[in-house]
This record gives sequence, C-alpha cells and structure tokens, in this order.
Amino acid sequence: MTAKRLQNITESATLRISNLASELKSQGKDIISFSLGEPDFATPRHITDAAKASLDRGDTHYTPSPGIPELRRAIAEKLKKENKIDAKPGNIIVTPGAKQAIFEVILSVLEEGDEAILFDPAWVSYEPCIKLAGAKAVWAPTNRENGFTPSGLSEYITKKTKLIVINSPCNPTGGVYGKDTMKEIADMAVDKNIKVLSDEIYEKIIYDKKHISIGSLDGMQDLTITVNGFSKAYAMTGWRLGYVYAPKEVYEQMLKLHSHSVSQATSFVQYAGLTALQGDQTCITDMVREFRVRRDLLVKGLNKLGIKCAMPDGAFYAFADVSEYGSGEKVAELLLNKALVATTPGAAFGEAGYDFIRISYATSQERIKEALRRMEAVL
Repeated sequence: MTAKRLQNITESATLRISNLASELKSQGKDIISFSLGEPDFATPRHITDAAKASLDRGDTHYTPSPGIPELRRAIAEKLKKENKIDAKPGNIIVTPGAKQAIFEVILSVLEEGDEAILFDPAWVSYEPCIKLAGAKAVWAPTNRENGFTPSGLSEYITKKTKLIVINSPCNPTGGVYGKDTMKEIADMAVDKNIKVLSDEIYEKIIYDKKHISIGSLDGMQDLTITVNGFSKAYAMTGWRLGYVYAPKEVYEQMLKLHSHSVSQATSFVQYAGLTALQGDQTCITDMVREFRVRRDLLVKGLNKLGIKCAMPDGAFYAFADVSEYGSGEKVAELLLNKALVATTPGAAFGEAGYDFIRISYATSQERIKEALRRMEAVL
C-alpha cells in the first residue's frame, strides 16, 4: 500500500554504489571509492569557526523560511558580481542543499503531461524529480567529440516542453558549455518561451575555460532559474546548504513548497555560508589546483590502460569509455568485486552512458595511483 508515484523511481545509483562500497569496507576490505561527488578536503577552518561562533551566539532557532536576510543579500551580490545576473534578495531561497532547490524548482514549474529536456547524459536525480512532478523527461543528444555539448536541441522541443535543464560544468562528463552553446539554448528558450533550470553547483571547479551563466544572456532574466550551493566549492557536502534565484512567479510557488516541507535551511549553517561567500576564497583556488593534478593523473592513466577518456574541462569527474572491456555496468561490477575500486555505471546517467563509467577523482593522488594499478591488474 504505497504511492504509485514512487513505484517507478529507482534509488540514486551513486548513493547505491557508495552504500555497497561502505558495506564492503565494513567487512574489512580496502575499497577505493570513486563513486561519490564529494571533495575529500576538510571544510575550510574559517567556515567551521563561523558555525561554532553562530552556535555560541545562540543561532539555534527558526529563521525566515527563505533564509536569513544577510545571506540572501550576499548571494544576490555574488550573482551580480560573478554571474552578471541582476539578482534581488527577495527572489532568493536558501535551501538544505542544491538538490532540494532542484526538487522544488521542478515541482513548482512542471505538472502532469509537461515535458522537460535533459541532455544525455545527465545527473541521476533530474529525471526522478521530473517523474515525481507527473511530467516526462525528453532526452536530447550531446556531441561526445565536442565535450558532450548539446546538439540538435530544436528537434526535441514540442508544445509540451516547459523546461530545459542544463548543468555546466556537467555531472557526469565534466563538460563545460561555451558561449555559442549557451546562446543556442537561450535563443530557443526565448523563442518558445521555455524556462531554463541552470544547475551551476560546479561553477568554481573549472580548469581552462570560463563559466557562463545562461541567466546573464539577453532575454533570459525572466526565464532562468539558477541553482547553486556550497557543497562542492567549499567542501561543505554534509552541511546541506544551497540556494536558488528564480523569477517572481516561480519563486512564489517554490516558497509554498519550501515552507510546507523543509521549512528552512539550518540556522547556524546559514551563517557559515555567509562567511564562505564573504571570506577568503583562496581555499577554492588551492582545491581546484589539486583537482587539476588529479584529473591529469587519472585521465592519462586510463588512456594508458586502453580506456578512452577525454580530458574534462570542469567538475571532478572523468567519464570513461570502457567498451573495450564491456558495458559500463559490467566493468563497474568487475572493478568493484575484483579490484575493490568503486565507480558508477554510465547508464545511470542516460542511454548515452551505456559504454561508460563515471570516476570521481575527489580522492588523493596516492589512491588514484593505487586504483590504476588495481585496474590494470584486473583488466
């Protein structure tokens, strides 16, 4: 006797693999986990100190549902300065993680019979959220030879299309959309009056390209819903702190859902987020520098093994073509059971990922080297 709306929703593949890896670890096995999108760095000290100070001040009570005013103002200022989005604090909601923001956006925009465009491959949780809204995910192709950027979008737009979801830098591919790609999507959205959900959680983790927020382009101010958060840039995954900037009509519907469900983001975590935005940003520079070294080490090692893997431009994932050894699912299973290396089958992110595995290089160089040795021994 359970709700039908959940019967076609599967467990998150990334969390399932992570849980399996944790179970094997509990059995005493030395598992190298490449499955979760979680920086292995400690949260910077000035941020944790801010949370402690907030607790000492007694910031342990309810806050306004959309977030403390200071943080909403700081987010608006950040969006104006860094993303060229004319953001207003009154259109911002602070959420318990960016995932919650995405969930609220999709349920506020889509309804039964609507369609939403996803670019194949895409993060595992977009489609379940779309299904929970009673809508349908329409998978549009990407060009693998051009960093998995969208191609032929116009062929997938129908009268039912109400939302386009973009994620740049992208999970799982590490692809970064350039200005031409963003403009193509923006022109289509403006022409057809379609809203765009822009998931920018990895915006700070970019190597040789520049991040572009689609909400900054002509005509997109009232069509773009921008989601971001603190988990990746500030190594604050467990803190659960995200935010969304939305046009007034979407903001008002989201706030209803937000206030009747999670109520608010944790009070003292919001003050830590305020310090993260306003404090020293060298922690991000240092982390990205290390991610670049790990990326180069992993990708060169994979290609040496005969696993075709392009150099990702952003995030901390390598999307590796393992077709030389079998499907992504079979290779992921083999690596976990025989090499004790946990990866995520690419098919979890869409049909385009069938021959791929996603490898998160958010782990030390030493563990990456050891994983490559194990993979070589097994493959």
